[in-house]
Amino acid sequence: MEEIIQEDKNLFLYLNNLGDTPFDQFWMMISATWIWVPLYVILCYLLYKNFKLKSLLYILLFVAIGVTVSDQVSGIFKYGVARLRPCHDPSLQNMMRIVKCGGQYGFYSAHASNTFFLASYLSFLLKDKLKWFPYAIFVWAAVVAYSRIYLGVHFPGDILVGAFVGTLLGGLFAVLAKKVINKPTINS
Repeated sequence: MEEIIQEDKNLFLYLNNLGDTPFDQFWMMISATWIWVPLYVILCYLLYKNFKLKSLLYILLFVAIGVTVSDQVSGIFKYGVARLRPCHDPSLQNMMRIVKCGGQYGFYSAHASNTFFLASYLSFLLKDKLKWFPYAIFVWAAVVAYSRIYLGVHFPGDILVGAFVGTLLGGLFAVLAKKVINKPTINS
């Protein structure tokens, strides 16, 4: 396990040190939630165009519940595993670029989990109607996840586990959402 942790640190240092000060604000913006509000509006529009209103309400309800679960499970792991974020790791202080620093613990990334949740959930629902959609949304999730390494707040392992958990939860919630929206109604 020590070998894996050391390789994770080495990969982090390589990726983090690719950064350069002129790009710091760009990557801070990519990592921010508010910047993506226009994307969320577009996603809601795509859902609205492809689903009936009642289905859309269920889909959005499952998004809210799923992102909450994704985020809270990440918090449980952060304090349960208690792995220091790179920006708090004394062994890395003089070797890395710290652009931003978050809470003390970072395993695993809630940003990665939440974005990959949304990517897999929406891909599962829209892939048959919009063939290009899964490619675009997963690129977005990967860029947001990488921003966390660039800023110095997550190791690559934090990102990979977050992406895995988010994708798993997104698939699970999409299956549940499809069951609910495709449930036959009994007409009286």
